Amino acid sequence: MDGGRSAREPDQLLAEICERLTGCGIPLWRVAVFVQTLHPDSVGRRLLWRQGAPVEISQLSYAGLDSEEFLRSPVKRVYDTAQPIRRRISDPACPDDFPFLAELRAEGVTDYLASPLIFTDGAVQVVTNTTRQPGGFTDGEIAGIEAILLPLARVTEIRGIRRLTGNLLDTYVGRHAGERILAGRIRRGDTEAIDAAIWLSDMRRFTTLADHLPPTLLIGLLNRYFDCQVPAIVQQGGEVLKFMGDGLLAIFPIDGGEPGEVCARALRAALAAREAVAALGTSHGIEGVGDLRFGLALHLGEVLYGNIGGGNRLDFTCIGPAVNLAARLEKLAGRLGRTIIASAAFAERAGPGLVPVGEFTLAGFAAAQTVYGRAEESA
Repeated sequence: MDGGRSAREPDQLLAEICERLTGCGIPLWRVAVFVQTLHPDSVGRRLLWRQGAPVEISQLSYAGLDSEEFLRSPVKRVYDTAQPIRRRISDPACPDDFPFLAELRAEGVTDYLASPLIFTDGAVQVVTNTTRQPGGFTDGEIAGIEAILLPLARVTEIRGIRRLTGNLLDTYVGRHAGERILAGRIRRGDTEAIDAAIWLSDMRRFTTLADHLPPTLLIGLLNRYFDCQVPAIVQQGGEVLKFMGDGLLAIFPIDGGEPGEVCARALRAALAAREAVAALGTSHGIEGVGDLRFGLALHLGEVLYGNIGGGNRLDFTCIGPAVNLAARLEKLAGRLGRTIIASAAFAERAGPGLVPVGEFTLAGFAAAQTVYGRAEESA
């Protein structure tokens, strides 16, 4: 009733609820809460408590919505009807209308109750309770479970909204930027200077591809192309800030760490992305599209990281001379026919693997810039 303030995380919340209920004499064996959410990879989560075991959290993929297991489950029925389902499994007359009941029977479960959790907007979530008590739940025990459903729905909705907000921010602005926004950094001009390795890349010949490919094929190709880069960036501790058509802007914040180690991770991500794009370039299967290539610039410098925009429409991004230099280097990579090039500031800290390519004058910068590349790439 007080919002579950003693448990910060969802698994802790469910564990404490179940422990308190069993402490009150309700003989729970297995309790699961199913909550749908907005996420690009999964439609929702299941939190599963078993007596004497830690809470397990699993994801339901979008493909899982069409699985036979889900479609024939009591949970699906509750989602569709918003009505509870009870099955006294130990009763010989119990309907055998859900395949899942056989699994519970094999575990020694005697009674099963699936109840809707109705959110304030009418959305339906589900909680299930089981027992192995001979004869199943008593009427008083069922009443005790039902007495907490309304406050459980409210607490679940509050926690679900928090998670949904975090998911959307992670998806559209990135994890670090999302954390800053949730922490209240939402005023226009609210920025901070940070040191970071900067990643700026784009696809070669994208304008030509966009001119003759059907939109659906183009979007599908772009998604597969970005799949070659984003996992590599995230795995090495980077954060994707922006997609600009076929362009991608990412940073690897120093965050008090060693610049050399951060640059080395950014370079490892670049090499992994190069390999993935090369593999995609020979396997995309789109008629009339030759090998795919991309260009990538790496730089190390200070950026202004924060809110920029007009009125109440803001963008959380990074700007500054360091980003401008990375943009000039990325264009230079195309002129040089190279996939990866880096600034001197980046190359000096990234360790072995980058060699000087030459000095070049870049628009907007008075001094000529020494540019580095991979030895295995021809100039």
